[in-house]
Amino acid sequence: MEHTTQFAALIGIDWSDAKHDICLVDTATGAQESSVIKHTPESLDEWARALRTRFRGERIAVCLEQSRGPLIYALLKYDFLILYPINPQTLARFREAFTPSRAKDDPQDAAYLVELLIHHQERLKAWLPDDERTRTLQLLVEHRRRLVGDRTRISNRLTALLKGYFPQVLAWFPDIRTEMVCDFLLRWSSLDALKSVRRATLEKFFREHHSHRQATLDTRLDSIKEAAPLTTDRAVINSSVMMVRALASQMQATLAAVREFDSRIDELCRAHDDFDLFASLPGAGKVYASRLLTAMGSNRERWASADELLRFSGVAPVVERSGKSTWTRWRYFCPKFIRQSFVEYAGESIRHSQWAKAFYLSQKTKGKSHQAAVRARAYKWIGSSGNAGRRERNMTRQDTSNAYGRRDRRSSQRRCEVKKSLDTTASVSLLACGSAGRRILCLTCSLVLRLQLLATRVKEYAEQDYYNRH
Repeated sequence: MEHTTQFAALIGIDWSDAKHDICLVDTATGAQESSVIKHTPESLDEWARALRTRFRGERIAVCLEQSRGPLIYALLKYDFLILYPINPQTLARFREAFTPSRAKDDPQDAAYLVELLIHHQERLKAWLPDDERTRTLQLLVEHRRRLVGDRTRISNRLTALLKGYFPQVLAWFPDIRTEMVCDFLLRWSSLDALKSVRRATLEKFFREHHSHRQATLDTRLDSIKEAAPLTTDRAVINSSVMMVRALASQMQATLAAVREFDSRIDELCRAHDDFDLFASLPGAGKVYASRLLTAMGSNRERWASADELLRFSGVAPVVERSGKSTWTRWRYFCPKFIRQSFVEYAGESIRHSQWAKAFYLSQKTKGKSHQAAVRARAYKWIGSSGNAGRRERNMTRQDTSNAYGRRDRRSSQRRCEVKKSLDTTASVSLLACGSAGRRILCLTCSLVLRLQLLATRVKEYAEQDYYNRH
């Protein structure tokens, strides 16, 4: 127990929804005891208070299988408990080493967790939670992302349903994920109901929903007047009408929830010291800046290097070797939302950063798929974000821009091997520089690339405007 003398006791908890099996080892005597507590706030509080009294408030190490959930949230308020969350697969592999039959028992799993603390504590990391503001923002951006997924799911179902009996709606409204379309479908869920409405009523409805362009109104109203039903089968129409109203109501509630989350996230971001740093990244905006901020966390010292962050986030692949064979595979066990944040931002940065776009196109010319090229872009971005995250928190946008400029000047002083590739779609020659095996753009090549891609910027600005409006 040479590594555990800093703690008064070691505890392993095998948690479940209804009860928790506990194995406790007193480091002073080596005595081991087992117990079971119910998963209720009162039982957990009574157990923690008893530990504080018994060990006189000294620090206690707790090993458990989850890094988020009700048990973690319940134990956060006790400052003397030092939490060591581990991956469930770690415990499963440790258990199989001693029970090849794969027999499982909750009290024994709690004992195995204590053994991990006794023998491998130096390999485990104590969980240091971020400050309350950052943790609040982290949960909010995750919930918002799920709501956006719900919005997409409802939109897809609504689109498929309208194609079966009322396809004209999809032509009249290019984006059905709006309040106007929801109100429209709730009032007129079928073409028969819409045909009986006066033109003045429809025009008033559209103007109340901020659709004021006369040309658009005339085109839409004329199309409604000339529309013909796709089907007259009342069984299809009546059942679809009920489902469309249900989905439109769900869409309305989801859109309102997303707006509410956006408002609260924006409020927290404006008050956060680190937000301007991440907002200065190309194409980050409020959405991705808040997600990158929470992915990095407020405690930057937890990452000794960018490689640690790459492995933790799951962006870095896993290399396996056996005999003379070597292969690379996807990293399965990682925080999925953090990886999603980095990869989605990398895809968005291609639209706003010429450096990112040049790297993406160089990967495409090598035969990489879109997703593989975006993941490679995320791998590169994490290195920049990891270094920026350890800078001072009060850096301004200009400070960050100057920092990128210094990096480019340093790289331009190295020996750059310039390679040309032809983008057959845009017929533009792109330059990509390699330095010590890293494909980055030096300052000179970045300026040349800016001139060469000037003709394509108009299209990019149009796409950016469409993205911002949707």
